[in-house]
Amino acid sequence: MLDFSRFQILTFDCYGTLINWEEGILGCIHHILAAHGKDTDDATILRLYGDFEARAEQGEYRRYREVLQSVVRQFGEQFGFSATESEIQSLPESLPHWKPWADTVSTLRELQKHFRLAIISNVDDDLFVGTKPQLGVKFDQIVTAQQAGAYKPSLKIFELALTRIGVPAHRILHVGQSIYHDVLPARSLGLATVWVNRPSPRAGVGAVKAVDGHPDLQVSSLAELASAVLHR
Repeated sequence: MLDFSRFQILTFDCYGTLINWEEGILGCIHHILAAHGKDTDDATILRLYGDFEARAEQGEYRRYREVLQSVVRQFGEQFGFSATESEIQSLPESLPHWKPWADTVSTLRELQKHFRLAIISNVDDDLFVGTKPQLGVKFDQIVTAQQAGAYKPSLKIFELALTRIGVPAHRILHVGQSIYHDVLPARSLGLATVWVNRPSPRAGVGAVKAVDGHPDLQVSSLAELASAVLHR
């Protein structure tokens, strides 16, 4: 079990960890596929999304809005249709409306009694504007891919966060839903990590690239993390 007393600040991935992004992704992609007479199961959509997103984030940095537009185009290529302009825009436009997990707000409020809180997220600043008020707490720092000019698992976004937070890495606990995006890079910089293995049609992976990694703690929800903190 982690010694939570050593941590001053908890940093959180947002989409997948605090926000139920799979619900948002699946609703949008199923709608687009149905419009073209196509269909597949949820797990396949999430697997393809993880692959398409990772591909779109390679190379020179581009805004997350453009990454999501590319994801829609790649779904069209995969299933043999050309997405319309409105369909291409629909995924990024839906993101600010994706909802928090049921335990997110109450858990963040409880954890804020014990730690400073921060966000490290692969998102554009303007897209996060719609998400921020849904989270119900004030964060000490909000570090985005747009600010860093790079996407997790790049170390650049974590290094920017460390600079802004201003405390040693061993005093930071990073909490994320993705082994690929969060656990591996955070651990490489000396941060302790919690993997929030949320329920998913693609169990144990979700809408991200599948990799192996070893977090310091695995939980199935934020509520479980809060319970571990309170009973330390």
